[in-house]
Amino acid sequence: MNESALTPERILAAAEDVLRRFGPGKATVVDVAQALGVSHGSVYRHFASKAALRDAVLRVWLERTMAPLQIIANGKAAPPTRLRQWLGALREAKRDKALGDPELFATYGALAADAREVINEHVEHLRGQISSIIAAGVASGDFRKVDARATALTIFDATTRFHYPGLAHLWGNPGEDAAFKQLIDLLIRGLAADGKPAAR
Repeated sequence: MNESALTPERILAAAEDVLRRFGPGKATVVDVAQALGVSHGSVYRHFASKAALRDAVLRVWLERTMAPLQIIANGKAAPPTRLRQWLGALREAKRDKALGDPELFATYGALAADAREVINEHVEHLRGQISSIIAAGVASGDFRKVDARATALTIFDATTRFHYPGLAHLWGNPGEDAAFKQLIDLLIRGLAADGKPAAR
């Protein structure tokens, strides 16, 4: 590749492929450069270190997860329905990756273990999306008056079993769907304003 045509996006795509092939323990910046047909110095001009490159790959992967969730959070459905859809979509996004491509999921899990700042940003974005749905529900009268941010934190923590990668080994167990539905029903009933039925 002509080094003048090298972009961060191309580097990240190549890095993702290299990580998939070699795993995070063996993949190097030199491997990424070789995959692109450029010198490793060219990669370093865009990413100052191996850690910076790995963080950027992880951030892109997490942004892919967040994009459909943001659409739900910004949607026009009633807030209780939106909250149910959002939590279901988060669970399915993580579950599809864990059960559909376990090797890649493990690779990103390893990257996440070394990227606390990136993960903290991701979690804050997710909590912010929940908070926006709850605030909309309070404003519409669907939810009782609560502190949206504190409630979002509680809901995120309460549903951790269904989306935290460290618990992925549980996700294929019988009864997981029923357990998830039961928890979401309970959470939404707890938020419902007096006289408001829980959305299905």
